[in-house]
Amino acid sequence: MCKSDRKLIPPTFDDVLTAYARVCPYIHRTPVFSSRFVSSVAGAKLIFKCENLQITGAFKARGALNAVLGLENSAAKKGVATHSSGNHALALAYAASLRKAPCHVVMPRNALLSKKHAALDYGGKIVECESSASARERMLVKVLAEYGAEFIHPFNDARVIAGQGTCGLEFCSQAADLDAVVAPIGGGGLVSGVCIAFSELAPATKIYAAEPKNADDAFRSIRAGRIISDDSPQTIADGLRVPITELTWKFVHSKLTDVLTVSEQSIVDAMKIVWQRMKIVIEPSSAVALAAVLANSKLFARKRVGIILTGGNVDLERLPWQRHFPASPRDLQ
Repeated sequence: MCKSDRKLIPPTFDDVLTAYARVCPYIHRTPVFSSRFVSSVAGAKLIFKCENLQITGAFKARGALNAVLGLENSAAKKGVATHSSGNHALALAYAASLRKAPCHVVMPRNALLSKKHAALDYGGKIVECESSASARERMLVKVLAEYGAEFIHPFNDARVIAGQGTCGLEFCSQAADLDAVVAPIGGGGLVSGVCIAFSELAPATKIYAAEPKNADDAFRSIRAGRIISDDSPQTIADGLRVPITELTWKFVHSKLTDVLTVSEQSIVDAMKIVWQRMKIVIEPSSAVALAAVLANSKLFARKRVGIILTGGNVDLERLPWQRHFPASPRDLQ
């Protein structure tokens, strides 16, 4: 079996354990927080896993590190490449820097400048493209042909999923007896890893994915029983604009309890309440999980609910409630 085929074999719980041993020296064991006020608004006991405090500012460091640190020296010398709207790009650049390997990242022209600058700071070399998924993939083919680099897919890669599963592994040990856990879904790498960890360690916990209504391919795929992809959805949650793939679909359709969708305004509201009441910086994609819990209060009423805050890489010059939305979103207080 060739190496490219192995990347597409669904990872197991043993793969997650192996990944944790590999990446543990290079990541933070991110803390778990709670907020009496936010829990009261939700009508449930909320426990937040704060991956916004992770190395590179997002959970993506886990998967990128597992993939890059596991490369043979000959492959690392040729470098790595990916396409990403931001967080995977800078995570891969960080991981590559540990191996002193070149890192090429294809990023949409409209990606946040703060994320582009961070990727450059970690040593990444950026190639810009249009914002659609197909444009990313076309540009990546050119980059791979030119440099012969190893492609580390943001989510359709068993090594990356196993690395993301280490977040679920930690969460299970930090917050016992959760009735439910909720994580944002874009391509589905994190959700797939969470499914592996929780199915093994906390099988009674229901697993929900949350996504914007403006980018609801996972929601529609679950209902249709097959993958439905959007090429260029428009949502403030820039990290969730990508579709699920064949590898992540294996977990999404078989392990998830459900996919919950939320409006753009509810994402902003959730982001703002976390800033105001928990004093935590999160990005819009990260706020989607809390938005889903707040919008489904009856579903989660009086439950013990884990929420993964996936990242905190925010462009402070473009806060959503200042520029792109009304100056005063509805007051959750």
